Amino acid sequence: MFGGHVTVPVNSPHLRKSGSRQLFSDLGSSEEAASSHLIESEMKGVGGTPLAAAAMLPSPVLLWRLKVMLFFLWGFSCCKIGWDSVMRMSLDLRDLFLYEAFLYYNPFLLVTAAVWFWGANLWVFAQANVNYSKIFDLDQNHLTHKEIWKAIAFADFFVADILTSMSKVFSDLERSVCRMVHKQVATIAWFEADSVCGSHAVAIPIILVLPYIFRFFQCLRQYKDTREKTSLLNALKYSTAVPVIFLSALKYHVFPDSWINFYRPLWLLSSVVNSLYSFYWDVTRDWDLRFKKVIQLFDLESQTVYLWVIGSNLILRCTWTYKLSAHLRHNHLTVFAITALEIFRRFQWAFFRVENEWNKMNLKQNLQMGDISGEEEKLLNVNNHNV
Repeated sequence: MFGGHVTVPVNSPHLRKSGSRQLFSDLGSSEEAASSHLIESEMKGVGGTPLAAAAMLPSPVLLWRLKVMLFFLWGFSCCKIGWDSVMRMSLDLRDLFLYEAFLYYNPFLLVTAAVWFWGANLWVFAQANVNYSKIFDLDQNHLTHKEIWKAIAFADFFVADILTSMSKVFSDLERSVCRMVHKQVATIAWFEADSVCGSHAVAIPIILVLPYIFRFFQCLRQYKDTREKTSLLNALKYSTAVPVIFLSALKYHVFPDSWINFYRPLWLLSSVVNSLYSFYWDVTRDWDLRFKKVIQLFDLESQTVYLWVIGSNLILRCTWTYKLSAHLRHNHLTVFAITALEIFRRFQWAFFRVENEWNKMNLKQNLQMGDISGEEEKLLNVNNHNV
């Protein structure tokens, strides 16, 4: 019954090609039929076509290198054409053109640098097995109407702190938009541009102070939710940036004697207070580091890294005041370099800020697991006693 040969016609359109003749399948000799069909297909070239096509495809690495070479060749050609065009200008017009090009493109260059540094942050987090998606709560991909007014989370603080480092970039974007609105792009109005959209414009200090105001209100909201006094101290830190910005802007709106004798000393005092207060908060609160802790808890290599970060953070915090002051923005290359260094300082800050938050989350989780283990041990002891 099971040893006989059963011949079944295969007439289904799903089992044979269109226009082909009827096939008969012998269940007893299925292996021979399959092997003969494979040999026939290879002789016809049907089965070998994908392999041959795959063999003819170039390597992905080779394609990637070719794309990179073409990109650099295109970039070099564009730079060469632009440079030759600029060199044909007169000296005065050339300097003015380079200043305008710098004014319009340096904000985008700094934003690109910030995004690149953030990518480096994420790469290091991934290499160190830091679950940054858990820290920043990236699992939620939408907000409902009930969650708009929810409590401030760590991700909100983190983004707002980064925006404070980008305040100079936002003010430069405002100047670019102002010149476009007043039709001062590539016209003779270049020579009168500072009369409307210069460093003395009222909009510049307002845009500079906005990220600090946002962060200030975040701290107040955190105090409302938690009643922790450290939130008020953090709010005070961000409020110290307001006098630095507006006292600097007053230089263009007061008499020179008043600025030298009264407002400039106040500006210097507020700058020192803001720099030192921010540095202290970075080290002791955001990073949870102190000099004794660095010396006692870490080896020599780690000590060097942490001491470098602390020292560079102090220096860059002090130079950051230069960027916040509108009356010190005449040397645009110096301001650009200081802004780029501030973005680098924030890049360093992000490593240790996220590390500190990750350690806090792990410590809290370990404490919760310890409490659960203690309760289970008590239950086991009770059960053993009852037995």
